Amino acid sequence: MAQLAPAASDRLPMRQKVGFGLGSILDMWGHWLYPSLAFHVFNIFLGVAPGLISTVQMVKIFIDAASDAIFGWISDNTRTRYGRRRPFILIGGILAGIGLPLMFAVGKGWTDMQYFAFMLVSMVIYVPIMSCFNMPWVSLGSEMTPDYHERTTVMAIRNVIQKGPELAMFFAAQFTTLAIFNDPDTGKPDILRGAQTYCAILGAIMVAVSIAIFLMVRERYYEKLVSRTQTHIPFADTLWRTLRCQPFRHVLLMALAYGIGTAMVGALGYYATVYYVCQGDIVLATKWNTAMGLAGMAFGFAGIPFFWWLARRFGKRAALATVLALAICAFIGDWWLYDPARPYLQLFACGFVAFTGAGFWTLYNATIGDVVDYDEAQTGQRREGSFSACQSWITKVGIALGVGASGWILQATGFDSKQAIQTPEAIFWIRILLSGIPVIGLVLALIAILRFPLTEARMLEIRGQLEATRGKV
Repeated sequence: MAQLAPAASDRLPMRQKVGFGLGSILDMWGHWLYPSLAFHVFNIFLGVAPGLISTVQMVKIFIDAASDAIFGWISDNTRTRYGRRRPFILIGGILAGIGLPLMFAVGKGWTDMQYFAFMLVSMVIYVPIMSCFNMPWVSLGSEMTPDYHERTTVMAIRNVIQKGPELAMFFAAQFTTLAIFNDPDTGKPDILRGAQTYCAILGAIMVAVSIAIFLMVRERYYEKLVSRTQTHIPFADTLWRTLRCQPFRHVLLMALAYGIGTAMVGALGYYATVYYVCQGDIVLATKWNTAMGLAGMAFGFAGIPFFWWLARRFGKRAALATVLALAICAFIGDWWLYDPARPYLQLFACGFVAFTGAGFWTLYNATIGDVVDYDEAQTGQRREGSFSACQSWITKVGIALGVGASGWILQATGFDSKQAIQTPEAIFWIRILLSGIPVIGLVLALIAILRFPLTEARMLEIRGQLEATRGKV
């Protein structure tokens, strides 16, 4: 069916779309760089038990969920001359960039419990700093435009920009094994020193980017509506009242199933590359990991316009259902695409997952804005921070359970980090779980989104109702 183009007043200047999209740099590195390197540094290089590492990751996400709720609520109720989101974006982003390299500020030769204690304490300090940036930034994405399709465009541009920091994450492991970091005594890569250096470089970029975001974005709803009319939002509303929103529960269940299913095998793909495809050659595996990052970036770029077009043509619900169906096929295909005889097939394994992942996060984030409109029609308040915090709180608790289980799942396969070559039984279980666990989550996610009621036609009705009540923004 034909779609109406956004009205001129609904379109955002490209400067603001890019400014918002730059936040994905801090989101990716501040939230996901550490988990992507933790096993590589602490397990493979320093020999820490994988169960301890995954336990820290689980605790990290629980802390993240709690601090997200606090900063989502605070930013909803903040009133300053610079808006209710931008001051937190600036302060949180600068502190997050400064703190990133300190996450690996450990020495060699510590005991497992000393490493565990350091990881735990550093998480308690760093995670709330990231929430200070992330919750206001995520909330801002839902209030930049009132147009159904322009919201998808905003998130599409965000995901295009996100491919840069994603690539940097794939390159991280290879960077730590560069010859300049070789230990002069053993001649082997000093992975710890490489990680410290890499995080220092990326941290400096995060500081500069947070300043750029503050200068480039504006808060449309705050300037035209919230600052004049909105009353204080109680903290309890962040969770309980938000969960009473029926459409929100559907997208939340979808994200929860998607997140848990993929998080539980988050480490297995890397181990399949190292110990199955590359037969224990870590240096070779990190080179393949970088190549897989490039493939993921290319496929992800292709996925963004494809699913953007699909959403404009058939609506976000149909596009999300297509994303999840294709993702199921992608994870099933991992059984054949991790192959030591044809290692190049890994590029497609990563690429297909990235293709669907780009579509999922583009459309999921664009859908949250529609849910907030529905809630405003019911309550008369704009509570982007509450919805961002609630979805973060619930999904991160779920993902925490998945991440916490990931290391123990790896141990249950019979994996032994002290052995360069793993047993056939361990390799078999790594491969079968890498394919099987995500498929279960994706099927549940597909069921949830098929019940989502906010179609394009329904959103046009809600927008007319809102504008008749409180005017245009």
